[in-house]
Amino acid sequence: MARELAPSTLERLRRKLEEERIRLETIIDEHEREREESKLAEASADRSADPDNVDGGAIEVEMEMDLAMIQNARDLLERVKHAQDRMEKGQYGICEVTGEPIPVARLEALPYATTTVEAANRI
Repeated sequence: MARELAPSTLERLRRKLEEERIRLETIIDEHEREREESKLAEASADRSADPDNVDGGAIEVEMEMDLAMIQNARDLLERVKHAQDRMEKGQYGICEVTGEPIPVARLEALPYATTTVEAANRI
């Protein structure tokens, strides 16, 4: 049951997806740059993550949190790119599970959504 989104709505959501793609790519790029810089700094005793040392343990936890945040950004980036691909194919706004239209309010909140809320809850 395909439905066409109004051209203005589709364009607004296209811009939101593109802005989100750029934001996520920037976060990932900045993290990778910081990671390279920290690898250089790890040679110093101040940056070595010694878990037996209070500071080292804190650094290790911070590194794990950074990795989790970056993995989340990468996952979201893939979802954004997938939504952009669906948009190019004319499939955007249609639930991948049920084939029903995804409410515009959901797309406004999560422009990379590919399922209705009901289908997402079932998955």
